[in-house]
Amino acid sequence: MPPRGEGLRLRARMRYLYHGTSPLAVKFRLAVIAIDFAIIAFFLAAPILHEAGIVFYVIDYVVALILIADLTGRAIAHTDIKDWLKKPATWVDLFVLATLLFPYWLFNLGFLRLLRLWTLLHSEFFWRTIGHKYDDTRVEEVTKAVASLTTFIFVVTGFVYTSFRGEHPGITGYLDALYFTIATLTTTGFGDITLPGNWGRVLSIFVMLTGITLFLRLAQTVFRPHKVSHPCPTCGLQKHDPDAVHCKACGKILCIPDEGA
Repeated sequence: MPPRGEGLRLRARMRYLYHGTSPLAVKFRLAVIAIDFAIIAFFLAAPILHEAGIVFYVIDYVVALILIADLTGRAIAHTDIKDWLKKPATWVDLFVLATLLFPYWLFNLGFLRLLRLWTLLHSEFFWRTIGHKYDDTRVEEVTKAVASLTTFIFVVTGFVYTSFRGEHPGITGYLDALYFTIATLTTTGFGDITLPGNWGRVLSIFVMLTGITLFLRLAQTVFRPHKVSHPCPTCGLQKHDPDAVHCKACGKILCIPDEGA
């Protein structure tokens, strides 16, 4: 056990790196985010790389070690470990770690690793580091909507690939699964690839309904009037038009800073 003083210094260093505003802390978080995107790229390529045998498993365990280091650093930097463990994103990352540590047994659930893209682009960590100037604006909302749609597409593609490859003549590779997902999600329904049985129909219905919902959310985010984050001091309404003088909920006079200032 390290002395208590050393433990406190380690926690202070981790907080400084993960939550600080100094140039060094920002560079550290940018490096972490860059590594995150590289890991997500590996997850996307995993169905193809899996055919490489031992090379795939070596990369898999290297990624697991990186993720262990990152999760350990985040846990130490957090004020309350119990509160950190209550966050859904934490459990997503722990599940992703489990699929990396036991790839032979959990590879068929590896498609859920792509949920890390969703947790990354919805995290305060990301927006505090890269998107601080876009926080609570249309750029952030559009990015989150795109992340949700992209994550859904690749999670469903991975599920179709692992569940129906070899059992359906139309799905022989990852590209076939992606093609089916896009055709179903957009309700194009070419019909050249369909999933067999009642469960296949249920999955197709789920993809259609959820895909339409995510598309509509993205469209609404792109085309609805732009708003800025400026909490009303009286009623607490969070977002207002950029040129608003009064709160539309309670009528309180507002003083919204000019974004260009």
